Amino acid sequence: MVEETTTSIVQVPSADIVIISLREQALGLLSYAEGRAIINSDDLKSATDDLSIISQSKKVLESKRKEYVTPLNNQVKLINDTFKLVSEPLDQADKITRNKMLEHRNEQERLRREQEEINRLRIEAAQKEMELNGELTQSVDLVEVIPEASKRTMTDMGSAGMRDNWKYEVVDFSLLPDDYKVPDTAMLNSIAKKHHDQKQVPGVKFYNEPIIAVSTR
Repeated sequence: MVEETTTSIVQVPSADIVIISLREQALGLLSYAEGRAIINSDDLKSATDDLSIISQSKKVLESKRKEYVTPLNNQVKLINDTFKLVSEPLDQADKITRNKMLEHRNEQERLRREQEEINRLRIEAAQKEMELNGELTQSVDLVEVIPEASKRTMTDMGSAGMRDNWKYEVVDFSLLPDDYKVPDTAMLNSIAKKHHDQKQVPGVKFYNEPIIAVSTR
C-alpha cells in the first residue's frame, strides 16, 4: 500500500544564532592562525588553547549539523524505502528475464555448433572414403543446422538485443605491466598502523610522520 504524500517544513541554518556565533569565532581563529608566530613555550601554550577551542567548536558545529540533517536523512530514508518496494521486484524481474534470454541464446549457439561439427565430421569421413575407394558407398546425410541466433528482437513495444560488454581477467599477475599493478592501500595502511615498521613488505617503506593530537577538558 502506498502511503499518502506528506509535506514537511525544512529548517535552514543560516539564521541560527549559534551557527552565526560559531562563524564569527571561526573567522577570528583563522585570522589569528594566519598571523601566528610560534617562537617560545608561551606561544605553544597559546596555540594549544586555540586548538582546544577549535576542537570544541567543531564538536558543537557537528552537533548542530546533525540537528538539521538528521530529520532530513530520516525523510530521505523513508522515501528511498518506499520506492524500493517497487524498484526491487522490477530489478529482480529484469535480471531474471535477461538471464533467461541469454541462456536461450547460448543454448541455441551450442546446438548450432554441435550440428556444424556433426556435418564437418560427416563431410570429412566422406572425403576420406573418396580418397580411399574413389567413390562413396552412400550419400552424405547432413543434419539441418539451425540459423544463427538473432542479435536483436523487435516488437511493437521495443527491442532487445546483444551488445558487446568487454571485461578482463588477470591470468598471470607476474606478466602484468607495473603501471597496472595497483597497491592495496587499505591493507598497507592497516599494517602501518598495527605493526609500524616491524613488518616488512617488499618494495614498501613504513615510516612515522607525527601529527598534532588535541584533547579538550
